[in-house]
Amino acid sequence: MSRIESSAYVEKPGLFTTVQDGGRSGHQRIGVPVGGAMDGFALRAANALVGNDPHAAALELTLAGFALRLAADALVAVTGGGSAPTVDGCPLPAWRAVFVRRGAVLAFAPAASGCRACLAIAGGIAVPAVLGSRGTHVPSRLGGLDGRPLRAGDALPLGAPGPAAAALLAKLRGQAGDAPWAAASWGVSPYALPAYGEHPVVRVTPGPEYERFTPDSLRLFRESAFIVSPRSDRMGYRLDGPRLESAGAGSLLSEPVAAGTIQVPPDGAPVVLMADRQTTGGYPRIAQVSAADLPVLAQVRPGSQVRFALIGYGDSQQLMLAGRLEEMRLRAGIGMRMREETHR
Repeated sequence: MSRIESSAYVEKPGLFTTVQDGGRSGHQRIGVPVGGAMDGFALRAANALVGNDPHAAALELTLAGFALRLAADALVAVTGGGSAPTVDGCPLPAWRAVFVRRGAVLAFAPAASGCRACLAIAGGIAVPAVLGSRGTHVPSRLGGLDGRPLRAGDALPLGAPGPAAAALLAKLRGQAGDAPWAAASWGVSPYALPAYGEHPVVRVTPGPEYERFTPDSLRLFRESAFIVSPRSDRMGYRLDGPRLESAGAGSLLSEPVAAGTIQVPPDGAPVVLMADRQTTGGYPRIAQVSAADLPVLAQVRPGSQVRFALIGYGDSQQLMLAGRLEEMRLRAGIGMRMREETHR
């Protein structure tokens, strides 16, 4: 358990706000889902900007309406999409480290694009860890605050910032003067972001049961646009569009599934399994979303279109490895800038 340094208080809970981290790995064999942040890139980038461990607990906000009051000066970062951060009504830059003064209200207004924002605070959200994770899995009521979305009046314990974050906080506090916030002059470049878009093309590899689908269904899957249904959530995205048909689906045994597995239930409407997915599934798996594009999919709003582009397994693996390398460079660059700022 992290040492509790201060607290933050939920003024407005928003549509659906939870404590999330890198997930509850290593327990799927006993039926415990991984969970974790929907947009893993946004989580890791936000944590890097405030000097946290890449998988430290932060807040995941679905669209707008959330508001948080800080009980102490804090260094924060907002990444992802779906809402626009403000401090006491003034717009706040995203994808940067920002000093926010004690007593200020950090609120989130509607944004033009995206679905989920990540709010990281230096020191992390210090709720108790359950099975190695502080993240909230609402279906099983594990982690976070009592395993549920946040409510107005909730008190969130915050850990102590690391040395570099504390030094950057102090420097930005000095730059702020009497203002309620001050941002670092640098941040994550737009060129370093995943290919976020309102109607993205998401790369996939063939699933284990790909060949069981009819030729017409495979063509429709590759060539059609699907609409993310309003019934979608953190467990899975239900897709409205052409109905897909497979043969012998009734004979399938339950098999392991992963984030991005695309199953097709008997009604023919595909479902993309997301962060809070179950550990096994018995529907035919037509495709698997490339790990590199999971952040892109996480930011697609209900009502938006998504198309799928089939790629090879080797290509998908290369995309994942290249993405990891770029993230390592990004984190190293942010760490270097933090050290440079604090020694000027």
